Amino acid sequence: MKRFLSKIPVQIRYIGSIYLIGIMFFTLFRLVLLFTEIKQLQILPDKFTLISKAFFMGWRFDTVISGYLLFFPLLILCVASFFRFNKALLYKIIHVFLFILYVFAFLICAIDIPFFNYYFSRLTIVVLSWMQNASFGFKMIFEEMSYLIYLFVFIAVCTGFYFSISFIKRRIIKDINDIVHENKMRYFIKLFLFSLLALAIMFLGIRGRIEKKSPIKVGTAYFSNYAFPNQLGLNPVFTFIQSYLDKINPENESLHLMDEKQAIYNANQYMNIPDGNIPFVREIKGNEQPLYANVVLVIMESMSANKMARYGNTKNLTPFLDSLASVNYCFDNFYSAGIHTFNGIFSTLFSYPALLKQHPMNGTVIPQYTGLSNTLKGCGYQNIYITTHDEQFDNVSGFLHANGFDKIISQKDYPSAKVLSTLGVPDHYMFEYAIPVLKDMYAHQKPFFATFMTASDHGPYIIPEDIDFKPRNKDIHEGIVEYADWAIHHFIDIASQQTWFDNTIFVFLADHGAVVGSNVYDMPISYNHIPLIVYAPKLLKTAQAIQNFGGQIDVYPTIMGLLGYKYVNNTPGVDLLKENRPFMFFSADDKIGCTNQEFFYVYKTNGSESLYKYKNQDTHDYLPQHKAIADSMKTYAFSMLQASQWMKSNNKTAKK
Repeated sequence: MKRFLSKIPVQIRYIGSIYLIGIMFFTLFRLVLLFTEIKQLQILPDKFTLISKAFFMGWRFDTVISGYLLFFPLLILCVASFFRFNKALLYKIIHVFLFILYVFAFLICAIDIPFFNYYFSRLTIVVLSWMQNASFGFKMIFEEMSYLIYLFVFIAVCTGFYFSISFIKRRIIKDINDIVHENKMRYFIKLFLFSLLALAIMFLGIRGRIEKKSPIKVGTAYFSNYAFPNQLGLNPVFTFIQSYLDKINPENESLHLMDEKQAIYNANQYMNIPDGNIPFVREIKGNEQPLYANVVLVIMESMSANKMARYGNTKNLTPFLDSLASVNYCFDNFYSAGIHTFNGIFSTLFSYPALLKQHPMNGTVIPQYTGLSNTLKGCGYQNIYITTHDEQFDNVSGFLHANGFDKIISQKDYPSAKVLSTLGVPDHYMFEYAIPVLKDMYAHQKPFFATFMTASDHGPYIIPEDIDFKPRNKDIHEGIVEYADWAIHHFIDIASQQTWFDNTIFVFLADHGAVVGSNVYDMPISYNHIPLIVYAPKLLKTAQAIQNFGGQIDVYPTIMGLLGYKYVNNTPGVDLLKENRPFMFFSADDKIGCTNQEFFYVYKTNGSESLYKYKNQDTHDYLPQHKAIADSMKTYAFSMLQASQWMKSNNKTAKK
């Protein structure tokens, strides 16, 4: 072993040794945090397994931070070695530089422990609010003896780290002179190969994952249904930096569309709620005998209403969806909250709108929402989310694990031979794979809530060849829609043979629409107009085309109304089978749209606005002639969005 290590270039041995020492001390801080929160282990069913996984996850996040700290020192030393500039002075400078970097990292780890003990959250830039009154903060620290313990831990760790890396530095400097006696060509070849390998490994460590769609995120740490082991795996340096990046990201700026108090008052008036300081909250009484049925929610990628014959498409792309729309309930004036998949998943499941550019699931701190998963979990349901591709994309896995989902099935679970692209497996295989999973859940004699997220109708477009389906249209963009429709048909055919089928409500909608045909407005309405189909032939005995205006935020209360459970609705969503909206509003990053039966109002964040008669794609701006109508639509949309922002900013989205 010693002989093998001696063949590794000294700069790689040096950086590798510091990496291992750093990991050791990061782990020590994690052990201290575990000790201070030992009471949290009482609720864990398999303590050893969960904590072991948390420490393994911790090693991954510690490696990410270590990679950022060590990458440039390694690069500098490798380049210097190519020029045979292996001088003791360079190592001494790198030594001091790394010690300072690690001291800051260890300081964050030390501060994180009391921060977590108080907030039950890993360190974020919230701690910087103490600096607004530094003297108060320092007095608080020094007057609370328990905080001083972590100061001593910090000093002890820094001391131990200094002596450890100093020992490594002395050993490395001793070896520096040995490398100059090697054959020049052999020296350069060895140095190049080892340097390339070391830098590649470090880059992979920084990325944290080998999957293409997404690097490591906060949500990656959420591997269980228990908050403490999930958070234990995080590195506080990672969460602190990520929270800062979240704060400065313009996409996460809070909305300031109108006065908050006025927005809350308006929202409550629109929803017939007695005036109060909190918007939306009302108690839904439910039925004496709830339905206690399974719910299967299928969110279809890019399935604009304009792709269906029901809404005027003449190419017969969705014969099965069109047939489903006539069986039970079909909502014809239904809209997606935004134009991104993460908008569709979030708004459908948790009944809050898309707040322009904000990414609701990608923050460092994962907020709690009531929504379908948490409410149904409280009613005794098992919750599962199933997708075709990488569950970490858009931080979906972490967000859903933290909000009531028990299990997530994704690309990691499928045979590698079935994965056709970055988007994972094709839709029909995802459905086939899920059938025995749902059968097993049903065997537990508890109802299940299953959410599917399809992906085939998104580039790269791949129509599987090993199935009994061939598209009629040669255009791949149309053929893939045919396939997506066929996959839904295939799923229902298989599901109808299962014992749980008769007691299941199927809900089909899109994450968002698409640009279909000609669009005369700079906010294409086809990108937000989507279908909502509720199908339960054994439970719902009537067929009805509902013309009420609604959106993804209404799915939660509408499903709860069908099931008949008692619950508290603290969202802007309404039960579309029992309530009416005057308008429906939606977003497209830098635009807000609002519709009724006649008009389409568009507001741009640069301040310009327009009003169109959209049914016949009239391009005339009717705002001057119908200013009162435009103002009422604007006030409605602004009030609902601003009140939703208030709920989010004030942590009122979870049931208290």
